Amino acid sequence: MKEEIFVYFIGTAGSGKSTLTSSFKQWTEFRGVDAITVNLDPGAENLPYVPDVDIRDWISLKEVMDSHGLGPNGAQIACADMIALNTPDIKESINSFKTNYVLMDTPGQLELFVFRESGKYIMKFLNPQRSIVAYLIDHALAKTASGFVSQLLLSLTTNFRLNQSQINILSKSDMLTEQEMKQAIRWSKDSDELYNTVANEEGSVYREMSENVLRVIQNFESHAILFPTGKDFFGIEDLYTAIQLQFEGGEDLMSD
Repeated sequence: MKEEIFVYFIGTAGSGKSTLTSSFKQWTEFRGVDAITVNLDPGAENLPYVPDVDIRDWISLKEVMDSHGLGPNGAQIACADMIALNTPDIKESINSFKTNYVLMDTPGQLELFVFRESGKYIMKFLNPQRSIVAYLIDHALAKTASGFVSQLLLSLTTNFRLNQSQINILSKSDMLTEQEMKQAIRWSKDSDELYNTVANEEGSVYREMSENVLRVIQNFESHAILFPTGKDFFGIEDLYTAIQLQFEGGEDLMSD
């Protein structure tokens, strides 16, 4: 029996992690692929899906705030570390399902998972050999070359911190014009075009910083392929295929 694949949806607040988690789960249901969803955000409200495994069954942001006298930010940090303590329970709950995919919806604030040691611990404890990071690039910041570079820097930092296979996703691409989406895809494939576009922006310290940051990114080739996703399951099949190629050599799990 093949092991399940863990897909960690990671990105800045509002980038669309929960929405994409929900869309991927719905898509797998339509295609006959077994998948479960895991919510790792103890402060999540009004999720667009019903989690199969929910960290809120063990940790409540509000209870942590009340019991420790913390504000929202302090409580989020405390909860991030508490999640690691509950990882054995999370793993046991996941193992109770027979599934092909485990869709991990990480906390809203990227830093709570990427920059806390608890994030690396969770991935290592669950199944690092069968895990992949789906990094969501915010569509709003992909409209300008400098904004796109800043997102690539966060993507590279995430890859450096977590040290896992990673795919970059242009989330909510339906909220971009066709020209803006094609432009972002070109930038992801051609770092020279991206650099020239940055260089032609209005002169400022921010532009100079973007140029220097891009030189670093080019050395790591982190611009790689960009997968656009959007409403009505746009791009989900391409994302699924890329993940299957990573772990199963392209073998398709979809029912005929």
